[in-house]
Amino acid sequence: MTFLTRRDFLKSSAAASAGMAATLGCAGGSKIIGANDTIRVGVIGVNSKGGQHVEVFHQIPGVRVVALCDVDRDILVKAAQKFADRNETVKTCADGREILDDKDIDVAVIATPNHWHSLWAIWAIQAGKDVYVEKPVCHNIWEGRQLVKAARKYNKIVQAGTQNRSDVGIRALNDYIKEGPLGEIQWVHGLWYKMRGSIGKVNGPQKIPNNIDYDLWIGPAALKPLTREHLHYDWHWFWDTGNGDMGNLGVHQIDDCRFISGVKGLPRRVMMVGGRFAVDDDAQTPNSQFAVFDYKELPIIIEVRNLPMKTGSRAMDHYRGVRAGNIVKFENGYFAGGRGGGWVYDNDWEKVKQFPGDGGGEHQANFIQAVRQRSPELLHADVLEGHISSSLCHIANISYRLGKKMPVSDIKSELKDFPQAVETTEKLEKHVQENGIDPGNFPFTAGPWLTINNETERFEGDMAYEANMFLSRNYREPFVVPEQV
Repeated sequence: MTFLTRRDFLKSSAAASAGMAATLGCAGGSKIIGANDTIRVGVIGVNSKGGQHVEVFHQIPGVRVVALCDVDRDILVKAAQKFADRNETVKTCADGREILDDKDIDVAVIATPNHWHSLWAIWAIQAGKDVYVEKPVCHNIWEGRQLVKAARKYNKIVQAGTQNRSDVGIRALNDYIKEGPLGEIQWVHGLWYKMRGSIGKVNGPQKIPNNIDYDLWIGPAALKPLTREHLHYDWHWFWDTGNGDMGNLGVHQIDDCRFISGVKGLPRRVMMVGGRFAVDDDAQTPNSQFAVFDYKELPIIIEVRNLPMKTGSRAMDHYRGVRAGNIVKFENGYFAGGRGGGWVYDNDWEKVKQFPGDGGGEHQANFIQAVRQRSPELLHADVLEGHISSSLCHIANISYRLGKKMPVSDIKSELKDFPQAVETTEKLEKHVQENGIDPGNFPFTAGPWLTINNETERFEGDMAYEANMFLSRNYREPFVVPEQV
């Protein structure tokens, strides 16, 4: 088992970066996979979700997980031990470029923190790999489009980790909608209520554990001291590395809503409302929020909460019985449910038809099928769909980051054209009150309505200059998303 020291990594990184185009850029170097060939997989990032991917891909017939990568030695050793227990060999490394350099590896699975997703995926594509990349597929809009360009240029199979598109219940619901009994969709409301407490508060920079290569963990982001208690997972709540729960949980509901409603591309405009309430900690992102996406066809509302029903409770709220799923209003009724399944109701909320779900458990197998047949059309969540759904998270967060404190009455006035959004505002006001927050003393942050051009993927109109500043980032050498993929 080989690990790069920080000194070794810094010494080699410039040469590795300079040689990236020559060493990794030849997509034609990848072998043709036959119907009976074993597909060999390398997983970059094996903590939490990445560890799940290791086990799922391991169980797919005709697939071998042959390489594991993580910058945390302890996590890597733990993941590799499962292979040792089965008397199986697996390559391990701290730097994912070792996986990309290995011409015997066919597929790269990316399950790192968000700020690494697009760059690892682009490098893997340039190295001749097909890619399964976790959601959101990008940390910002520009790099997501670069990822799509790379996938198309090198003719690679790239699946986004929005697995609900493989859920049998949601796919059956889509077929039922197309048959026409429910009529036109009028609005879609995605929600995810998940408890999250305080991440704590520190007094200054924290010591990085010896088992972690922090420079490599930071990668494309600015090299700053660790200013939170835990390195892992809590990166979600910091803008440099994560996208808040809108980009963590909300992306699933955004993707579901787009999939069910059939809307394509970006909305005409977006507005996000929220705040970080009832906790005093180091996190930067909101823990109570909703966004309104104004599509020409219909509005989509995405709502994510992290607080319980009320102070001291461990139970979470629900809306029409849903805590993580979607409410869809049709002319002739409703759908309410999520990845575990749901029901179609009539307009009086009487049950009409059930759609049992399976959580999208075949999503990885769908990807492997597309890889084996060299057919991106088979993908349930092609990278372009992943890019669009991820971009919706980003434009919502940009609205929030440009927002200002606003009385609830003014927020409802801004949303007056969307009755479901006004109701959502009222529900959120009541919710924070149940958690001991007076919106009069701790008002919501309301972002401006931002207009975005679907063709250029840039903002236009009021506050466009400020909003466009968030479309990309300053990348840290040598971890730079290329202008020309």
